[in-house]
Amino acid sequence: MNRSLAPEIKSPTEYQLKLQPYELFSLDNGIPVYMVNAGTQEVLQIEFVFYAGNSHESNKGIAAATNFLLKNGTLSKTALQINEGFEYYGAYCNRSCYNETAVLSLHTINKHVDKLLPLLSEMLTESTFPEAELEIYKTNAKQRLAVNLKKCEFVAGRLIDVYLYGQEHPYGKYSESSDYDNLDASALREFYKKNYVNGRLAIFVSGLIPSGLKQMLNTHFAKMSCTAPDFTNQYIPTAPAIEKKFRIQNDPTAVQGAIRIASPFPNRHHPDFKKVMVLNTLFGGFFGSRLMANIREDKGYTYGIYSYLQNHIQESSWMISTEAGKDVCEKAIEEIYQEMKLLRDEKVDQEELDLVRNYMIGSILGDLDGPFHIMAKWKNIILNGLDQKYFHESVEVIKTISATELQELANKYLRPDRFYELVVY
Repeated sequence: MNRSLAPEIKSPTEYQLKLQPYELFSLDNGIPVYMVNAGTQEVLQIEFVFYAGNSHESNKGIAAATNFLLKNGTLSKTALQINEGFEYYGAYCNRSCYNETAVLSLHTINKHVDKLLPLLSEMLTESTFPEAELEIYKTNAKQRLAVNLKKCEFVAGRLIDVYLYGQEHPYGKYSESSDYDNLDASALREFYKKNYVNGRLAIFVSGLIPSGLKQMLNTHFAKMSCTAPDFTNQYIPTAPAIEKKFRIQNDPTAVQGAIRIASPFPNRHHPDFKKVMVLNTLFGGFFGSRLMANIREDKGYTYGIYSYLQNHIQESSWMISTEAGKDVCEKAIEEIYQEMKLLRDEKVDQEELDLVRNYMIGSILGDLDGPFHIMAKWKNIILNGLDQKYFHESVEVIKTISATELQELANKYLRPDRFYELVVY
C-alpha cells in the first residue's frame, strides 16, 4: 500500500448494498428463531419478542408494568437475585414495551450464555409480580410522570398522538397518575399468563453464534406453551380529532414552546412509503435538510428541527418536531409551511438530490455495520409483515427517484390542510 496516495473517493450510491440473510429454524414447540451469524467479537444478542404490547391490554398501563416487572421476582428468586445473576456475568437484560409487541433482550459474551438462558427461561415462565415490587414501580412511575408533565415537549408528544389516532387507540392513549394507582398484581399475572406464558413469541439472535446455541435454546425454551406468531395484528380503527389547530398553556414560566405538526400517513405497505422516505429526508430528515437550513441556520428560531415518519405497524404519521422560543413559535410554523410550498412549487435541483441520496445510502451502510444492526433491519421487516425484497427495493428507490416524482409527492402529501398543528407553551 502506498500511503502517499489518497484512496479513490466513491459515491455511496456506487456501492451494491446487500443485507446478509438470516437463518430460520424452529424450536420443538414451533417457536421461530431468526439468527444472524456475523461479527468478529464473541458477543451475543438474544431478543424474545412477544405480542404483548399495549394494544393487548384491558386497562391502561398493564402491558408496560408486566413487561418491566419480568425482572423483579420469580418463584425461586427475588429481584435482587435476578439482577445480580446478570451482573455477575457482565450481561445486560433489558425490557421494552411497544404498541403491538413487548421485548425481553439479553446482551452477553458467548461463554456465559449457557449460565444465563436458564434465568431468562425462569423469568418467562415463573415470574410472580410481587406486591412490594409493584408498589415500588407505581411510586416511581407516578413520580416520573409528575416530573415529565412539567415539560412542554413531553406533553406535546402525548397530545399530538391523541389528535392523530384518538385517545382510546393504542397509538394515542397515555397513562395518568390514577392509572398507576389502579394497577393490580393479579391483573398483571393474568396478562402475563395470557400474553407471555401462553402468548405468541418469536426469537431473534445475532452475533458470533457459539456452537451448541440451537440446542441450548431448544433445551430452555421448547417446553414453553407459546405459539409461533403469524405477524398480523387486529386492525383497530383510529378516531382522529376534527379540529386541526391547538395551542396549549402548560408551563407559564417556560421560555420555549414545543411545536408538533403531523399528518396521518399509511404504513410501510403503501407504494408511496419508500419514496416519501426520500422526500422526508430532503424536507427535514437530516442536519442538512430544508427545515434545518431555514429555521435553524437562517432564522435562528431553534437549535434543531426534524421531520420523520413514525414507525408504527398499523399506520404511520408524518411528524415535524421542534422547540422554539415562545415569541417565534408562530413564525417557525409559517416557515415550515413555506418550505412545504417550495417543495410543491419547485423541483429539487440535481445537486441537492444527489446530496440526499448519498446521505441516505451512507446511513444504510452504517446501519449494516455489525450483526446487531443487521438483525435490527430484519426484525423491522419481519414484524411489519414485509417480504425480503423490501430492503433492496428501498435502496433502489433512493438511487432512482426523480425530482419530478418528489414534486408530485409533495403536492400530494405536503399540504397544510392535511396537518394537525400543536404548540405547547
